[in-house]
Amino acid sequence: MAMVVTVHDSAGELVAGRYLLLDVVLREEGRTCWLGQDSALRRPVVLTRSRVAGAESAAGSEASASGDALRGETEGRAADRILRAARVLGAACPGRVAAVLDVIEEPGSVWTVTERPPGTPLTDLLSGGPVGHVRAARVGLGVLDVLAAAHAEGLPHGELGPGQVWTDEFGTVTVTGFGQADSGDAPRLTAPAYASPEQARGEGGAAAADLWALGAMMYAMTEGRPAVRDRGRLDATLRAVDRLPIRAPLRAGPLAPAVQGLLRWDPVERIPDTVVRESLTRILRQDLEEAEAPGPPNVFCGPGTDVADRRAGARRVGHAPGGRLTGRPVLLGGALVATVAVLAVLAVTGGLPGGDTSGASAATSAPSRSAGALPPGPVPTAPVAPSGRTPSGSPSGSPSGSPSPSGGAGGKLPDGFVTYRAAQGFSVALPRGWKPVDTQASGDLSYRVTFGASGDPRTLAVTYSTQLGPDPVAVWSDLEPALRADTAGYRRVGAIRAVTYRGMKGADMEWYSGSGDERLRTFGRGFLVGGHRGFSLRWTTPAVDRGTTADRRALDAVLTSFRPPVG
Repeated sequence: MAMVVTVHDSAGELVAGRYLLLDVVLREEGRTCWLGQDSALRRPVVLTRSRVAGAESAAGSEASASGDALRGETEGRAADRILRAARVLGAACPGRVAAVLDVIEEPGSVWTVTERPPGTPLTDLLSGGPVGHVRAARVGLGVLDVLAAAHAEGLPHGELGPGQVWTDEFGTVTVTGFGQADSGDAPRLTAPAYASPEQARGEGGAAAADLWALGAMMYAMTEGRPAVRDRGRLDATLRAVDRLPIRAPLRAGPLAPAVQGLLRWDPVERIPDTVVRESLTRILRQDLEEAEAPGPPNVFCGPGTDVADRRAGARRVGHAPGGRLTGRPVLLGGALVATVAVLAVLAVTGGLPGGDTSGASAATSAPSRSAGALPPGPVPTAPVAPSGRTPSGSPSGSPSGSPSPSGGAGGKLPDGFVTYRAAQGFSVALPRGWKPVDTQASGDLSYRVTFGASGDPRTLAVTYSTQLGPDPVAVWSDLEPALRADTAGYRRVGAIRAVTYRGMKGADMEWYSGSGDERLRTFGRGFLVGGHRGFSLRWTTPAVDRGTTADRRALDAVLTSFRPPVG
């Protein structure tokens, strides 16, 4: 609910008597972003103070009373837009748009209070110089997923720039700032260097302007400089956007055609989001294939690692030269099945098969980032800590030998655990000494990586699918007959449970397999990450060890530390 206050943005001040301002994250034209603390609930938040469209004309009204009334009406509309956008996009792409906790009005501005996204604004990444085209493509695809869902709901961003995109070293992308633009035809108020030419001319631009901003951000990431330099004044920067040609990118590599296609002056000539998606996905697929080329084992690559480093350091398992899957079998719930079935069952083993082709309808849960309900009994119930904290690791991407106190999503990693950053882009806390023991992949970017260690009967299987279904509970139910037929000693434990995992729609299922001293128990969590994509985490341990303190501690570390990549 919006409330009207008057505040001065200085460190140590309380906004609305509740939100403590701590540190400025970003100052740009029309916007200031703070890290803060919700003093009532003792949780970290982000507070963004944004200029309101129409506030200037209201302030300049000849009649003071009418000017105040118009200004209040303008601010009220802004608050309503922000809250509506948060509500709609929280369902359309959960976990990918910062959850709005509060909206506070003040004369000429609106404060938006959100949960703290993982990582930092993209402006921080840009300040460090150019990044590789693969990382730029991964961030770009994450932003594109959110834009596609928003545009399908009739919600263009209108003010998109690097200050509204948060990302971390594991590839997580969160977008903020929806609802701040008055309409698709509203004038640009913030980040003018990322305005489209039609916005610079005062013509609005709607969805096409968002795509221009996406191209401008990918240009800045790969080139190490913006496509249009900020001139220091809003009007001067907007004139430069409209009138000055953009130099062709020199460092973008295979990303260059997509960037140039998005930065076409005429919005009608800009390439559509479907073409952009195909281009970005192709780059990531090629990177994944090259990352799995034969090479020395046990070299861990992070999502920001260059292709050459990955090619030299990663091992390809279960593939023939040239990227073709071999006939090597894979383990499905304890039974061996031929890899010719991988494409048919990979999505299902992730708990998320094909069927839904709409990013906007892939999930309908609220965008809360709190941990979902976990199964009773031996399954851990530790909550997910503030989402700004991410696993730490060495710069090279190898397992970190001494994780920092914020090494996991739930805080410091338990003793004996390290953060593993996979070549595929995800990261997860693993017992020290664990490594991939089997990897399978398919041409649609789906894959499964199974982790373990010699002499340790436990395993963790991370499965990624590009073919999602809208209901993870139903998917596990559909999978069960195959598990029962192919898994010796299969017996499900309890009911399949719908959960919300880090703000994402998911489902949990547990089952036994094997017999006697070799009886195993598997906990599986499948969840949607947006678009057509999802993961499952399958933790398998000897049945006699299930529910012990060590088992609960290990599963808790996995669930609270896992970070999916983007793309």
